[in-house]
Amino acid sequence: MVATLSSSAFFDFNHPKVMALNVNVTHEHMSDTEKAVALYYAVRDGIKYNPYVFEADPVTLSASHCLEAGQSYCIPKAILLGALCRLNGIEARIGLADVRNHLSSPALIKWLRSDVFVMHGYTEIKLEGKWVKATPAFDKVLCERMGVEPLEFNGRDDSIFHEFNGEGHRHMEYVQEHGHFDDVPFDFIVTGVAKAYPHLINGHKPDPKRQLIDE
Repeated sequence: MVATLSSSAFFDFNHPKVMALNVNVTHEHMSDTEKAVALYYAVRDGIKYNPYVFEADPVTLSASHCLEAGQSYCIPKAILLGALCRLNGIEARIGLADVRNHLSSPALIKWLRSDVFVMHGYTEIKLEGKWVKATPAFDKVLCERMGVEPLEFNGRDDSIFHEFNGEGHRHMEYVQEHGHFDDVPFDFIVTGVAKAYPHLINGHKPDPKRQLIDE
């Protein structure tokens, strides 16, 4: 079995709820590109973005956990999209990078103690013979509150964070690329997070009710 098509503890596409979502979003007459695009929007907007639910627990990074929770951050959302693609026989893997968010909310900067998001996750999907990047992290409602355009995905071009927002202000800056992985490098991710934000590893408890932008 090709690694980028395989199920794993993280890309658990055989989970009943992951399979049920796929049935609701795709149909057999769609092309691979059409399926990937439809799945992208289902994950982008169907799972609310919430970085405050981070836990150094491998279970919380699985596709099924992300779907059941209904809210998560970039890595699990990217894994869920990848799992759904693999379920349809479309090769997918996870990519990781460090990004600086120039428009971070004060609350998020205070929580992270930094404006750099280490181990930002996105999905790489093989469509029409080439790998393209898809970033389903920020849902449409959140983007409207932040004053930025939600990322679109057409299955042909990379969908990565905008460098500037609609008003010309700096938005996202890619600081360092860590590459792509056939399965989730859990230890590598936790080590990177622990180095950047030791307070999130030591004694941290997730807060699922807290939002990216405080009301």
